[in-house]
Amino acid sequence: MQHVISSALPLESALHNRLKTTDFLDCYSVESNLSPRHAADIITNFPGWAQCLIGMRNIITAPFGLLKEGPETLNKVGFFPVESENSDELIAGFNDTHLNFRISVMSQHGRVFLATWVHPNNSAGQLYLKAILPFHVLIVLNALTRVKTASKTV
Repeated sequence: MQHVISSALPLESALHNRLKTTDFLDCYSVESNLSPRHAADIITNFPGWAQCLIGMRNIITAPFGLLKEGPETLNKVGFFPVESENSDELIAGFNDTHLNFRISVMSQHGRVFLATWVHPNNSAGQLYLKAILPFHVLIVLNALTRVKTASKTV
């Protein structure tokens, strides 16, 4: 995964409009010319081990009433509703009681950027974010590695 690097969120990203000082934001990128939609489809096609983690998350958080997936809509990537999309950036995600989150998949200058923005709504959201961060990073690194691999075959 040495080709995946931690990156600054591109200045053109619409996520900048959401960012407040207490929010979480990370961004990673990989060399690729895939479109945001194509990359997002790869990113959200989780491998088996990540699907197991998501399944465990859903079981553990069910008593707290957290959403398993976003609101029903026809325009989704994986189980994330698409909020906006243009030729450079796709933003998907939703608001829940404990936190609001969005992912940005941006294609720019021969790189695909994957950014995650999270706004905890309460202490439960902050605790949840701390608990999932190590798994989040593993999933992101794997996702961008798969984007890089797919780029070689296009």
